[in-house]
Amino acid sequence: MPERKAGLAGPGIGDYGLLARELPQNYQPLLDPMDRMKAVFAIKHHIETNLCKELNLQMVQVPLLVDKDSGVNDMLDRDGARTPVEFPCGLGLDVPLRAEVVQAATKWKRMALEQFNCQKGEGICTDMRAIRKDYFLDHDHSAYVDQWDWELAIGPEERTLEFLKEVVVRIWGVIRAAGSMVQNMYPQLKVANYPDFPEEIVFIHAEEILERYPDIPRKERENRLLQEHAPAVFIIGIGWPLKDGYPHELRAADYDDWATATVSRNGEQFHGLNGDILVWNPVTKRRHELSSMGIRVTKETLKIQLKMSGQEEMLGLPYHQAILHDAIPLSIGGGIGQARTFMYLLRTAHLGEVTVSVWPKELKDICAAKNIHLLE
Repeated sequence: MPERKAGLAGPGIGDYGLLARELPQNYQPLLDPMDRMKAVFAIKHHIETNLCKELNLQMVQVPLLVDKDSGVNDMLDRDGARTPVEFPCGLGLDVPLRAEVVQAATKWKRMALEQFNCQKGEGICTDMRAIRKDYFLDHDHSAYVDQWDWELAIGPEERTLEFLKEVVVRIWGVIRAAGSMVQNMYPQLKVANYPDFPEEIVFIHAEEILERYPDIPRKERENRLLQEHAPAVFIIGIGWPLKDGYPHELRAADYDDWATATVSRNGEQFHGLNGDILVWNPVTKRRHELSSMGIRVTKETLKIQLKMSGQEEMLGLPYHQAILHDAIPLSIGGGIGQARTFMYLLRTAHLGEVTVSVWPKELKDICAAKNIHLLE
């Protein structure tokens, strides 16, 4: 089972020789760097405005740093492989604070719903910036991450697949409309060799993907799915072990609810109230993740998931205690990758064409040879 285990950490390429072969040949950017920046900020304004309108959210400030002892930082997975940047801070303190740079605001947002007194049907959206130092830096992974991290307070009756799907459809409508807007702004983005953005997003459970492609490594299933099934999909149920004994991908145990039983089909029970928005990228000719999101854990599913992941000691942390004692609202939330979205809508081959970060020389040389010029 080595290929299956290897696929759990995520879909990054992980090898610069392979990346050199995968990046497109004869690439020509459709916008120059300055017009690309104008387009980036037009998309950013459009999505923030309309995401807030669609889901009844308010833009709020978001932390770059959190206290390690709060348990609020997003650990991204449950195998401990992706650790946050940590340092002591607080001049003059006998015991300095142990600060961590956020990896995402996933858990902070749910706490913040209470802080901002959000009632059912009200929520927040953030312009989140993070550092993820343990990524392999390829065409769509950067150590610097920007997301629209959002969270919406809900009632117990909305903890359903139907509600999750309704929210996904609204989000996809906002992203697609942003694509149409920027094409009107720059008509050269609408070219014949790239198909238009899909009108609909198709829902499929991770178990169904395994049924379709039982012998294909997880990193390849999504590529095949997007080519053969639909160019925009929402994969439901990421985190719960599938019939082959492994989850579709590792997912942290203390924010998305991947344990709740949802669909029953032919006597089989599917699990999960979460998932990812994936699209086919016609430039890179690969799967392209735009968003990870889900209905959040209850105190019952939090215990189940922490036990399954061997992390029950976390139940004593303030964030987890708040869930156990109903001190914060039930919610749904997610993160939409900003640079990933800009890359998709502006038809670029690399994140570094729409965002500034640090890139290894090996990667810069590969890109330069393919007419991909990275911002730094």
